[in-house]
Amino acid sequence: MTGFKKLAIFTAAFLVSVALLIGIHYTQKQLDGSIEANHLRFTGQIKNAPPLVMFTTVALGSFRGLIADFLWLRATGLQDKGNYFEMVQLANWIQQLQPRFAGAAAYLAWNMAYNISVTCSSREDRWRWVNEGIKLLRSSLEYNPEDAGLYKELGWIFQHKIGNIMDDANQLYKNRLALSMMQVIGNEPDWRKLAKAPADYQQFLRQYPKTKDSPFWTALEKSGIETYAKLNEDFRKNGALPPAFTAVLDNPGLAADLDDYFRVVWLYDKFKLKARTIEEINRQYGLLDWRLPEAQAIYWATMGLKMTPSHHDISCERMITQALFAAFKSGRIMMLDDKHYATIVCIPNLNVVDAVLKVYDDAYLKNNRQSSFRSAKLNFMKDAIVLLYSYGSFSKAKEYYRKLRREEPGKYRSSFMTFLCREWAEDMRDASVKTATDIIGGLIYSSLNYLVNGDMEQATAHERIARYLYDNYQKANAGVKERIGLAPYATIKGGMIKVALESFPPMMAQILRAKIEEDQREKVKAGKKTKNGGAATD
Repeated sequence: MTGFKKLAIFTAAFLVSVALLIGIHYTQKQLDGSIEANHLRFTGQIKNAPPLVMFTTVALGSFRGLIADFLWLRATGLQDKGNYFEMVQLANWIQQLQPRFAGAAAYLAWNMAYNISVTCSSREDRWRWVNEGIKLLRSSLEYNPEDAGLYKELGWIFQHKIGNIMDDANQLYKNRLALSMMQVIGNEPDWRKLAKAPADYQQFLRQYPKTKDSPFWTALEKSGIETYAKLNEDFRKNGALPPAFTAVLDNPGLAADLDDYFRVVWLYDKFKLKARTIEEINRQYGLLDWRLPEAQAIYWATMGLKMTPSHHDISCERMITQALFAAFKSGRIMMLDDKHYATIVCIPNLNVVDAVLKVYDDAYLKNNRQSSFRSAKLNFMKDAIVLLYSYGSFSKAKEYYRKLRREEPGKYRSSFMTFLCREWAEDMRDASVKTATDIIGGLIYSSLNYLVNGDMEQATAHERIARYLYDNYQKANAGVKERIGLAPYATIKGGMIKVALESFPPMMAQILRAKIEEDQREKVKAGKKTKNGGAATD
């Protein structure tokens, strides 16, 4: 072959290659535009990803699938042998190789939170696996922000695995979650104030620019801390701004604003929760206790509806109604066990009752009047009547009974009190620990209400009913006490007394406190008489 022919062939091959590359470029551009316009997902290059993810998605190309398949086989083999130590790392690698494959993250997270966790005898080990599943889903959402299914899977772990009682370690899960949230936000955070704080470092710099006369940056330098990163690290270590910094800053108002900011970024870094979104949810439904799993299930379902292009997903909508119902029934923490993590006492969050009813109505209309939403609404109304009455909202309970009668005309003809007694009996028959605690706690609360108002007959009657229901429930569930046994009666009653002292008007709270002190003195006297053979020792 002559040199001219070789040159001609190479030139032709080069021109054909250039033409093909140009064609591929325009075809890829059209595909990318179609993907963006129709909100489709693909496994191509990802923006703003960590260096390792960028490397795997760009440099490895199609080989990513082969490597991921090998890691899947390795993970399956390890699980079959009961060797779980590498599972977390393998799950992270699979996600880095295929970050847009949301189904893989959903399966791996579910596998860790459900399958692997229950093989552990230690409750702490179970919590670690549940937590790893949560972390994996949070990470996957960074790459799949429009996937409503991932939000639903994440919310489901909070609603079902942590919030329910199916796992023997559920009390530890609830305590661990609550305590970890309290480490960041405290007991009763002011969400309105937190929502006004800068959401990230870039917003922080816009509000507190690095200028010579900046109080923040000047105090940072003079305090010896010097860097923002070191201040942030010290804040998370101690849960507050370092005294050396606040002393130099000498501005309580600014210190409080900075405290809010560092909590907001800590909340997002640790839990991926945005304070502004939490405040929006509180405004929509009422103030939720964000230490509880139901509130976080509502958050992720809300994010699923907000981020998916259609803003509609029946799974997320169902999750909001179910979790909000649960938050109404047991939506306020009254007592934690920060030593043994063996029990947690919650009471209803009556403030959200109207919001729950509205959510059911909206979901029913939005989903073509599906009967499942109507049935759930009617069940909610019956439970709401019992809880509202039990916790002293007598007029609201009667209002909801009238609404129930309008929803089911002719079905509820009995008197209000007859309906209540029948519902108490039915609810306790197959009650979960949450439902049983709510009913018993509500009766104790009503007893305290009657006690303060001088109606000793009703006070004694409600207390006796509460004690009777408690004893019968414990006997019926004696064989599975670790999973569904109630907290000690004295603990539940102590929690209700605390609720009453906080929620009663000042005069009523003062009367209740005086009666409790009088009762304690009588018990001490009775104890002295017994100890001394019946002789009084005043």
